Amino acid sequence: MNIFVGNLSRDVTDDELKELFANYGQIRSVKIIRDMFSQESKGFGFVEMPGLAEAQKAINELNTRELKGKKISVSEARPKTNDRRGGNQRNNTRSSGGGGRRW
Repeated sequence: MNIFVGNLSRDVTDDELKELFANYGQIRSVKIIRDMFSQESKGFGFVEMPGLAEAQKAINELNTRELKGKKISVSEARPKTNDRRGGNQRNNTRSSGGGGRRW
């Protein structure tokens, strides 16, 4: 099961997160999400645990647990969606307002 861990202190490391979750079972992977340029933590990450029962126990017992002065948020990760629309797109239509170059 893939587990979302939010509200992480900026100085929590992958190893610290792994150590916290290892108390509940086997860990397949740990990844704290970082800014691609500064490498500063974005304050959330993911822990993957192969055992469903162990993962659920970790979620139940670690949600709102304090870690480095912050109450972490722990839940089952939701699948990533491809809904990355930006700008002026609404209902999959493009805005055709002026502002284009005139030759």
